[in-house]
Amino acid sequence: MFLRFLYNILINIAWLVLKVIALFNAKIKLFVQGRKRTFPLLEEKLNPGDKTIWMHVASLGEFEQGLPILERLRSKYPEHKLVLSFFSPSGYEVKKNTSVADVVVYLPMDSHHKVKRFLNIVNPQLAIFVKYEVWPNYLYQLKKRNIPTILVSAIFTERQIYFKSYGGFMRQSLGKFDHYFVQNEKSKNLLESIRIKNSSIGGDTRLDRVSEILKRNNQLDFMDRFKNNQLCLVAGSTWPEDEKILVNYINKTTEKVKFVIAPHEIKPSHIDKITSSLEKTVFRYSELGSQNLKEVDVLIIDTIGLLTKIYSYANMAYVGGGFATGLHNTMEPAVFGIPIIIGPQFGGFKEAEDLVNEGGIIPISSQNSFDNLMGDLLNNPISIKNIGDINANYINTNKGASELIMKYISKIL
Repeated sequence: MFLRFLYNILINIAWLVLKVIALFNAKIKLFVQGRKRTFPLLEEKLNPGDKTIWMHVASLGEFEQGLPILERLRSKYPEHKLVLSFFSPSGYEVKKNTSVADVVVYLPMDSHHKVKRFLNIVNPQLAIFVKYEVWPNYLYQLKKRNIPTILVSAIFTERQIYFKSYGGFMRQSLGKFDHYFVQNEKSKNLLESIRIKNSSIGGDTRLDRVSEILKRNNQLDFMDRFKNNQLCLVAGSTWPEDEKILVNYINKTTEKVKFVIAPHEIKPSHIDKITSSLEKTVFRYSELGSQNLKEVDVLIIDTIGLLTKIYSYANMAYVGGGFATGLHNTMEPAVFGIPIIIGPQFGGFKEAEDLVNEGGIIPISSQNSFDNLMGDLLNNPISIKNIGDINANYINTNKGASELIMKYISKIL
């Protein structure tokens, strides 16, 4: 009881501090201001008699994990309203207009008063939390109200507070879920080590999400014109550390390869810097019309929303973030059955760890290792196919988490 009291004091202090920081920080301002609209939005979109299902995600990555479940819920339970909450502005601001949910909001802070108000309005028949999200007051109230609550695509490591001697309060909160769908056996074993036995190994729902990409129309006219049946390397979500290596290689290679660079940062000043550093023929997506792209060597994608389809044209992919900021999504290119190159920092990304071990994802640590790897791949087309097959098979073998979760949900609703 004392720890819960202390936790509530700390949450309220944190909220006050964030409101002060919001005066000087644009992202925190979104975090604070966006939460002022949560309750009005809920009251506008929901009626007291509505049957609802609530899913909470932290940010964009967790949204992608929750999306296959939301889509199946929409199809199977059309009479229910779906409420989707985000913790982070980087997720909410991108997906606030998604049609997959009836109402999309920022999650109110985990204070006693805000939690009760949120649950009084939403009154879900089921609550779904994705991956890491464990909020003590929400879980306490959900349990108190006998609202079934599950954690999906969860992954646990020994470093987390639940498995430390001083983690009793958070361990108690974690224990309030009705069921846990974890990504691997290690996570299940860790839960059992703290006497949580109601878990199932379901894998990562993102694999269901990316496997569905193959069923869509991924054709892009400008990519047809640009690739022109040549080998193509697509570098997605790149950061300056990645771009330096890519640009150095592009400038000096004599191989007949087309290159697409889709930077994480698409501000004009950053795009200008990449473009000016290239010594080959380069075009930006924003400049494209009906130009003849056959002789263009490099295409810079200075917009968002196209990368997944562009990966379908790649013979090889480079996924950025592995040198500094955190590795980006490797599963989107993997589904197309192509080799994937990443930077050296991929620990904690289960799918990347798995595929590095299997040989489908190849980490590089320097300019020299990237140059050598590209030489090996380009001189051995058969190895490109064999390495790519590893990635495609991994997704095909490990998909199905969403159906396992839906079978459980069907017993509740």
